[in-house]
Amino acid sequence: MTITSRSHAAHLEQVDAPGAMLTTRAAKALAVLRITTGLVFLWAFLDKTFGFGYATPAAKAWIHGGSPTKGFLASVDAGPLQGFFHTIAGNPVADWGFMLGMLGIGLALVLGIGLRVAAVAGAAMMALMWLAEWPPAKGSSNPLIDYHVIYAISAITVALTYAGHTWGLGRRWAALPLVQKNRWLI
Repeated sequence: MTITSRSHAAHLEQVDAPGAMLTTRAAKALAVLRITTGLVFLWAFLDKTFGFGYATPAAKAWIHGGSPTKGFLASVDAGPLQGFFHTIAGNPVADWGFMLGMLGIGLALVLGIGLRVAAVAGAAMMALMWLAEWPPAKGSSNPLIDYHVIYAISAITVALTYAGHTWGLGRRWAALPLVQKNRWLI
């Protein structure tokens, strides 16, 4: 560890952990995981907003009056939460919350800032989306672990490993007085 990186480490929380050394290659791999996971959230936001024709046709884009939650939540056809998800499908509050969540989580992950908040919000959003598809349909490739779980674990992992410090704005973010006083904002 260089003298410069030691001074930055003084601003971070100190944690005793087995294997606490993070190699440069591991830090870069975690940065790639952080950025690519963030791009998944940003892509979903952009496609639902503008209807690029991948998951959302242009006619159903949010900017054309479409609902980003209606198609997914209205199609929930099983499980104990079916009624709840049908009730909020297409609700403007659900639409805005979902879209702001996708945008905020995506930006935080790509920029490497506010990773703790992004991890909690991302894990909560992915848990709700996983629950909306629960129980898994027969023929699913894995009835427990699907992409929602992987995205949630990825967001949590990059937050816990300070992955925003590599190829991101995490160090600068962590040095801000507001973040120093409110460590949950790291």
